[in-house]
Amino acid sequence: MLSWEDYHSDKLNQEPATAPIATRAPTAAAVATDVEPAATITEKNTNTGNSTKNAIGKAQSATAKIKPTADELKELTINAARIRVDDKAMINCRADLNQLVPFKYGWAWQKYLDGCANHWMPQEVNMTADIALWKSADGLSDDERRIIMRSLGYFSTADSLVANNLVLAVYRLITNPECRQYLLRQAFEEAIHTHSYQYCIESLGMDEGEVFNMYREVPSVANKTSWSMEHTGAIADPNFTTGTTETDQELLRNLVGFYAVTEGIFFYCGFTQILSMGRRNKMTGVAEQFQYILRDESMHLNFGIDVINQIKAENPQLWSPKFQQEVTQMVLEGTELEVQYARDTMPRGVLGMNAAMMEEYLQFIANRRLVQLGLPEYYSGAQNPFPWMSEIMDLRKEKNFFETRVTEYQTGGALNWD
Repeated sequence: MLSWEDYHSDKLNQEPATAPIATRAPTAAAVATDVEPAATITEKNTNTGNSTKNAIGKAQSATAKIKPTADELKELTINAARIRVDDKAMINCRADLNQLVPFKYGWAWQKYLDGCANHWMPQEVNMTADIALWKSADGLSDDERRIIMRSLGYFSTADSLVANNLVLAVYRLITNPECRQYLLRQAFEEAIHTHSYQYCIESLGMDEGEVFNMYREVPSVANKTSWSMEHTGAIADPNFTTGTTETDQELLRNLVGFYAVTEGIFFYCGFTQILSMGRRNKMTGVAEQFQYILRDESMHLNFGIDVINQIKAENPQLWSPKFQQEVTQMVLEGTELEVQYARDTMPRGVLGMNAAMMEEYLQFIANRRLVQLGLPEYYSGAQNPFPWMSEIMDLRKEKNFFETRVTEYQTGGALNWD
């Protein structure tokens, strides 16, 4: 087979040795074929000009006919004045949502700024050691591999479900612009998390179909997913609106299921398992990404709790004794499902923990969620058997325990060089 250089040389040698290409005069036939008659060019220009004039004329006619309807005029009148802080509310607010300031909830704006300052991307994490360990025949035990597979199987779709709930439902129903600003940031972070799991799965050469479909095939994973969808699906109906006690409580029910249970309980067994693996210098790339994700999720959780409590403060009639009992029951159900997941992923002791220790930890976490929601603790005497998890979640840690990079990662524009 000829190389490109040989082929090009042969082609040049085959051409007649006439004048250089740049100086060759076109033949009469070529001129007759390639040059359009002047009349044709003039006709084309005339048609183009007429088409442009017609389009402009249509635009002018259409804009001249624009007249606000009575309802639109009423809406414009209602929102004509400049927004005052007292005009704002978390739900059912008629104030103009396009006017970000003045802020009513400074904490929401601060969380948005904190989220932007802590930006990260999965590809920044080196997966070389993880790949070698995963491919090594004796690098990991079967129980450790089970934990990694289960964690990636659950989280790879869980964050997508969370993002869907945010974008398709919660954002539409929260009527405060600074909170919506944070929700947009959170939605982007959920996309980063899903990207991160995909990056881990692809790097390790896992069966993508098996991992991504695990939420339909593995009972302990499917049960959590099913519970989340059941308790957060009602408001996804595009015709759903708030404004009554019943519908406002439905939104609260979603927020509790979404923030306090799905992100506040369902994520903690898997996070603890993977981060414990990282502490033992195993799968440090995966563990590092999970640490960044846990940091993000901690901010999501705190934001969601603040939103719930703000809605309660502004609408005390929603937080009835009966509804409080329902919320408590939701937290207990979530805890039981996560305990079942712990038993499935840890049939034996592994990584310095076992299912019994994880059950107590989850009861400790459930108590915290109840207290954050203004409800009494349920699991008396539950303690934290993994105090190092609190240390990992401290956003002001100077260095992570994997010794790979600073975990208080910030974008250049937000860095403090002092």
